[in-house]
Amino acid sequence: MTKPAMAYPAATKKTLWAWAVGTFFGAGKCRPGPGSWGAGAAALLWFAAGSLLPLSMVQLAWWTLAGAAVATAVGIPAATRVEQESGRHDPGHVVIDEVAGQWVALIHSHVDWASLLLAFLLFRFFDILKPWPARRLERLPRGWGIVIDDLAAGVYALLLVQALQYWMRR
Repeated sequence: MTKPAMAYPAATKKTLWAWAVGTFFGAGKCRPGPGSWGAGAAALLWFAAGSLLPLSMVQLAWWTLAGAAVATAVGIPAATRVEQESGRHDPGHVVIDEVAGQWVALIHSHVDWASLLLAFLLFRFFDILKPWPARRLERLPRGWGIVIDDLAAGVYALLLVQALQYWMRR
């Protein structure tokens, strides 16, 4: 079931902070598949931090969780504002939701290319498929519905990534 279409009159002025955050500094403007570009940018940023900073796996997990929380807290009002100003319901160029969800999927992952690719692919799979209750969460109003369903997809991916990493490392 898809979200009901809501018509907003498009604003003539864009709120800079909301568009920067909502599009994750332009990643949402990339084509094709802006959601994949947003999730990919988040995954690569996580990988760079995990590779370059002297963090233990536990410290990286806490920083990843904090990043997802900040992306959510700032992303909900940003997504709401961009939705209103673009005049489109759940616009595709808003990818801060993919950023938050991707970071949830990466919590406590190993910093290697295989784990990164696994978390990315599983997150995108669950983000597109939207199994219950993610599809239902998508119906929440405005920025809440845009962001929260992707957090659910991130949790599904996180659980599967952790299970697979556990079994693969035994």
